[in-house]
Amino acid sequence: MGKEGKKTKIKTKFHVAENISGWSFIAAAMVIFAIFTLYPVISAVITSFQKYKPIGSDWIGVKNYVDAIKSSLFWKSVKNTILYTAAVVPLSLLISFSISVMILPFKRKTQSVFKALYYLPGIASGVATAVVWLWLYDASPSGIFNRILGMFGISSVNWLSSSKTAMLSLILMALLSSHGSNIIIYMAALHGIDNTYFEAAEMDGASFMQKVRYIVFPLCKPTTLFLLVTGIIGSFQVFMNAYMMTGGGPDNNTTMVGLLIFNNAFTYGKYGLACAQAIMLAIVIAFLTMMQFKVMGDDVEY
Repeated sequence: MGKEGKKTKIKTKFHVAENISGWSFIAAAMVIFAIFTLYPVISAVITSFQKYKPIGSDWIGVKNYVDAIKSSLFWKSVKNTILYTAAVVPLSLLISFSISVMILPFKRKTQSVFKALYYLPGIASGVATAVVWLWLYDASPSGIFNRILGMFGISSVNWLSSSKTAMLSLILMALLSSHGSNIIIYMAALHGIDNTYFEAAEMDGASFMQKVRYIVFPLCKPTTLFLLVTGIIGSFQVFMNAYMMTGGGPDNNTTMVGLLIFNNAFTYGKYGLACAQAIMLAIVIAFLTMMQFKVMGDDVEY
């Protein structure tokens, strides 16, 4: 065998070894994905067509889906979820974007301080955060919000037990405690904007708001689309806030789809119905995500 043949053989062995190591890393990730994501999803789809029992489930076809569609509580939870999402997601993005724009003129160290302060609530567990908000919403006159109302001569409000204020309380909680990650992502997008755009705008006499409208906002559109999609997905799956703060009450006025699915599965033992509702929720989320990319993503480049 000549020198060229030996070199070719060595290169082939090297590429084979390299490919094996690469496939090994991919295989590990695929095994984890298959066990903890793919299998549960397939199992949920199968269970949604069954009357689930620990041993020997009965196949009942689409009955769980029909029961879900006929359930007035299901549609009420959908309405509550849509209301919560429509209020929280746009306002949350607007607040996060505004804060990021206001932080941008500061020096990098000062920016880091602000980002850390805003992200600080995200470090705490959701349960701990809910406990703090339960204290703020305490219905007695000693509750923080009721004390503030008392300063203006307004009587105490039963924030979480009144059908008029329960949903508003959950929305307010979400708006005031979930901006840290959005601000960090927006700040990264703002730092990626070339400074020459702002210099040219200043030469043309553009005001601060004109720079935001014609430079910052359009160039941050890919980031806004990403945060909008992930925000709606997270909002449609909201569970902890309603579970910890109101338990879905009063009169199911704060029962979200996620909480309803949890109750059907782990309170009433209706695993088939819960899986059917979860699959329906996943389809709705996928449809909304597709529509967002279709409507807003045509002129977005990543």
